[in-house]
Amino acid sequence: MTTWMHEQRLEAARAVVLEAGVQSVLDLGCGDGDLFVRLAAEPGIRRLVGIDICAASLERLKARLARQPAAAGSIELRRGSMTEGDPALAGFDCAVLIETIEHIDPSHLSQLERAVFGQMRPRRVVITTPNAEFNPLLGVPPHRFRHPDHRFEWPRARFRNWGQRVADAWGYAVQFSDIAGCHPELGGASQMAVFDRAEADR
Repeated sequence: MTTWMHEQRLEAARAVVLEAGVQSVLDLGCGDGDLFVRLAAEPGIRRLVGIDICAASLERLKARLARQPAAAGSIELRRGSMTEGDPALAGFDCAVLIETIEHIDPSHLSQLERAVFGQMRPRRVVITTPNAEFNPLLGVPPHRFRHPDHRFEWPRARFRNWGQRVADAWGYAVQFSDIAGCHPELGGASQMAVFDRAEADR
């Protein structure tokens, strides 16, 4: 059972995937598949590939898919790292990274950028990550992260600076939004960046 905030994240991500009319989606860091199973139910998606480093998570996702009739065409699960570019994963319409980048050591983010934006180069990239400014409303102490496996949690200004730099470096336009709540000063529990590849490079 998902929390209200997680539902908001999932629905926001699903909406920006579907609004682009994409037919192939790469879910990087798919985990147990909370977004993956929703996309698998979409008949307009012809190819759906999930990548995760955790074999146990992929097994749980496989079991979930077995219990749910899939409308999507080709569905594939692979064990692997989203920081490693794979030529076989190039050419997708969209890649999604939902609450995943904060699990990567900041020193390895450049590898993620090269893999996703430089090698895979999907037409659209959707990234969500926790908004550190919202943490006090969740009772998270200033010296801690929301999850023990998080390597960082960024305030909105830092996420937007990073996202704009990545977009400029790799030929994408980017838009940012608050999701999972909208406090007038602190924003939402999460934040989202939607990158669209430049028209000349499509």
